Parts: sequence; structure tokens; C-alpha cells
Amino acid sequence: MTIVPIMWTAWGVVVLFTVAIYLYRSNLQKNEEDQIFLDDSFEHERSAQAAIVAKVQKVEPVLRVALWLAGIASLCVIAYYVMDVINQFK
Repeated sequence: MTIVPIMWTAWGVVVLFTVAIYLYRSNLQKNEEDQIFLDDSFEHERSAQAAIVAKVQKVEPVLRVALWLAGIASLCVIAYYVMDVINQFK
């Protein structure tokens, strides 16, 4: 068995995971507001926004790692095909 199907499968899984995490973060951020509530009567809004920010901050490191993994996997795929082209012309 060749390594190509395994390589493409791993790349696809990493990219799908990255897209899923990115969509989750985007879904969280759509409810986030760019306001500062200065009055004490808006404490419930302030706590809701703080909860959203906390969730987004938990997702950020996972997304960063997933983006790095997707980049590394993409480089591996590109490197494999570049080496294949080089080997064909030897």
C-alpha cells in the first residue's frame, strides 16, 4: 500500500478539524458585542459578554494548533509531489 491515500486522509482530517474549530469560534463571536457597559443595571449583559469572551479564549489555542497542523500537513503533501516530480526527471 502506498503512502498517498494515508497522506491525503490525514490532511483531510486535519483540515476538516480546523474548519470545524474555526466555524465554532465564528459562531461564538457572532453574539459578541463591541460595547462597554458602564452602568450597573447592565450587569447581566456584562456577565454574558464575559462568558462569550472566555469561551472564545479557550478555543483560540486549539485553533492556533490546528492551523499549524494544517499548514504542516499541506507542506508535506506539496513536498511529496515536488519530490515525485524531481524523481521522474532523474
